[in-house]
Parts: sequence; C-alpha cells; structure tokens
Amino acid sequence: MPYLNVKVSAKESQDLEQAIISILMKNTSDILGKKKDVTSISIEYIKPNTWFVGGKKVSEHKKTTFYLDIKVTKGTNTKSQKALYIKETFSQMKQLLGDLLPASYIIIDEVEADTWGFEGKTQEQRFINSLDL
Repeated sequence: MPYLNVKVSAKESQDLEQAIISILMKNTSDILGKKKDVTSISIEYIKPNTWFVGGKKVSEHKKTTFYLDIKVTKGTNTKSQKALYIKETFSQMKQLLGDLLPASYIIIDEVEADTWGFEGKTQEQRFINSLDL
C-alpha cells in the first residue's frame, strides 16, 4: 500500500503526468512488489524559479529536478530491491525529464506497520488477520 508524492520542476502536462504514473506504477509493482490497486500517487508541479538547489533557482541551472517520497511498510522490501528501485526510477525519470540536477531525490520512507493502513485497518492488523492460527 504505498503512497507516492512526486514533485517536478516542469510545466504541467497530462502527457507528463501519464508518463510519470506509468514509470512509478511499473517500478513500484515490479521491483518493490506492491499491489497496484492500493498504490496512490500525487504529482505536484513546482515552478523552476521557486525551487532552489545549491542556493540557485532551478531555472538558473537550466536543468530539471524532481523529488519522490514513497512510503512503504517497514520490512517489506530488501536493501537490493530498494537500491534497484532508486536506480531504475532515477534513470527512467532522467530519460523522461532530460538533463537532471544531481539533487533529484528519491526517498523510500519505511513506516511501521502499526502506524498506517487503509480501509480503517493498520498494516499490522492485516498481517495478523492473514495468519492461519
């Protein structure tokens, strides 16, 4: 049940949104093994003249940047899966957005299973309920 929050220093576009969603849904499902039907993504466009890297506006760098924060349940992915997710997602976003600033971040935030959930149940409750006791 991941939640992905993406910020992009680009002009708002439905085509760009669809491409970003495609990349994130595929990688989140294929690499991290998350269920598509409970994957939630929000995309926010930040004007390049209001986003700063190294004290300079992104527009002054003449490059693009993005920030991705994905929340997953702690302990559900290996270090290798997380490293591959970051590598592949960065590479695909670079192909999509063009020349990226190095300060384009992907953060996989692991949340304790008892502190978040959906449909009114925590992830921990779901796990316990799935056990055949």
